[in-house]
Amino acid sequence: MVSADLTSITDTLIRQESLPSGYADTVRDVILPLAQHIQALRQERQRPVIVGIHGAQGTGKSTLTLFLRRLLTDLYHVPTASFSIDDLYLTRSERVQLAQDQHPLLLTRGVPGTHDLKLGQQVIDQLTSAMPEDRTPVPAFDKAQDDRLPESAWPRFKGRAEVLLMEGWCVGALPEASDEALCKPVNELEGDEDPDKRWRLYVNQCLKGSYSDFFNQIDCLIMLKAPSMECVLEWRTLQEHKLRDKITAAPKKSDNEEGAPSRLMSDEQVARFIMHYERITRACLDEMPARADVVIHVDPAHHFSEPLIRQRQ
Repeated sequence: MVSADLTSITDTLIRQESLPSGYADTVRDVILPLAQHIQALRQERQRPVIVGIHGAQGTGKSTLTLFLRRLLTDLYHVPTASFSIDDLYLTRSERVQLAQDQHPLLLTRGVPGTHDLKLGQQVIDQLTSAMPEDRTPVPAFDKAQDDRLPESAWPRFKGRAEVLLMEGWCVGALPEASDEALCKPVNELEGDEDPDKRWRLYVNQCLKGSYSDFFNQIDCLIMLKAPSMECVLEWRTLQEHKLRDKITAAPKKSDNEEGAPSRLMSDEQVARFIMHYERITRACLDEMPARADVVIHVDPAHHFSEPLIRQRQ
């Protein structure tokens, strides 16, 4: 029965997400063992558990999260909620103010300091303590418009989440140990647009403070390890192409129906965008594999290795 249910869930999601049929092997060899590990962890802790899913842009975090949520919910009957840390971005108007107050580079969403962690904590607390009939609104961000959706458009999760999946490119990231480590720019953006290190220092201070507290709640940290920064740029560019195709294919608004302009990026803009993330991404690629609870290597063709699962002491 479990095998039949797994096949049904897998086939449905593969069609829904337009994935290659071979992704069924990834579900069987990678995602199912992860779901079993998380279920065992929940039983061991006897409380809701928070699972952090870390990976650079384009590694497949969202797809992994989707399959894990469905397997845990439908196969193991464990109420499972999920959200991306991307959905906690400050609104565009809040980032405009932050850029004026702290540094112009903070207008660009992504780095620590551009998320509303108070909102994130509120969501976590509500999801893990809800009563059976409670419906918790889960934030949603529209990347094409570069702004958070109104709360009326957020999805609702009913009841208490026994597993909470939180995915994002900087989930679990550590700060640089010293300010001196920030002195040498890692790319043109840091050298040209942050010559006095003010932006780097602000981001690092956020990682030392509120982000450290936020990430310390994670019971299991899963890392999707990209092979290189070059692959990250290639994958993120492909994501933007897919987003452009999706928006182009969407039904056109009528002439008298106005909407905010879409904030899609050219390939050159994507390359600059990735530079905002490069320092932390490189640091995570270097040090996180040694401490993550689960490490999955992602090759340039997006194939996952079998998960290396460690038991916390």
